[in-house]
Amino acid sequence: MTEIIANERLAPQVYRMIVTGPEIARKRKAGQFIILRPLPHSERIPLTIADASSDCGTITLVYQVVGKTTHELSLLKTGERLQDLVGPLGQPTHIEKFGTVVCVGGGIGVAPIHPIAQALKAHGNRVISILGARTRELLIMEEEMRRASDEVIVTTDDGSYGTKGFVTDAIKQLADSGTAIDLVVAIGPPIMMKFVAKTTLPYKIKTLVSLNTVMVDGTGMCGGCRVTVGGESKFVCVDGPEFDGHQVDFDEMMKRLRTYDDQEKSSYELFKKTHECRLTGAGGR
Repeated sequence: MTEIIANERLAPQVYRMIVTGPEIARKRKAGQFIILRPLPHSERIPLTIADASSDCGTITLVYQVVGKTTHELSLLKTGERLQDLVGPLGQPTHIEKFGTVVCVGGGIGVAPIHPIAQALKAHGNRVISILGARTRELLIMEEEMRRASDEVIVTTDDGSYGTKGFVTDAIKQLADSGTAIDLVVAIGPPIMMKFVAKTTLPYKIKTLVSLNTVMVDGTGMCGGCRVTVGGESKFVCVDGPEFDGHQVDFDEMMKRLRTYDDQEKSSYELFKKTHECRLTGAGGR
């Protein structure tokens, strides 16, 4: 089983985990992901590979605690082992010298945009990264993104850091200022990616988005990750995760993402209640 080298808190409810995975570290490419199970009874969840070291044989995963499985993940300690992990999965990002590329990361989306920015810069592109968060406290991996970019623009919803506003405001300002943008790559909440695509469309800027849908097997068999792109059904796990943002049916995707909201909520509440009872019974409070 995969050993945990580190599991540290980056921001409220956001953690960075470094795990062993020599073959994955050697083969992975920007944009690809893994699927893991923290414990034998856990669900399988997909996480994008935020970084990797082939020399150390490790991969870096960044995750947000939003439910039972990610909560279980956050409780694991250095030296413990994941039940299982498979990857790299998905199609890698197409990397070439485009010119000027704007990499947009919103919230937890900064983590998966990081290896893409690294690869694009390594291929001679001018990389402008726009990082968005609700508040300064929730901004992650700023220093890593500065190393991977030629320029970094930070926006916060409340104006507590960087520029007050949204990532779409920064894109529009760049385009209106005369910056020739050859490509935009955006990763973050679905609603953010939807409006990034809406913002770039009038400027006719090619825009890629990386989708994180309901996923079970990661091989295209279950159909849980199905999305509509350009009027055709695609599977995020094998056809993606990246697609033309101007062709994605975001409204359908967001509706599908809410399919199991009630079950996920009840499962998480039961887990927290049970976990609290165990800690109390062991004298943990």
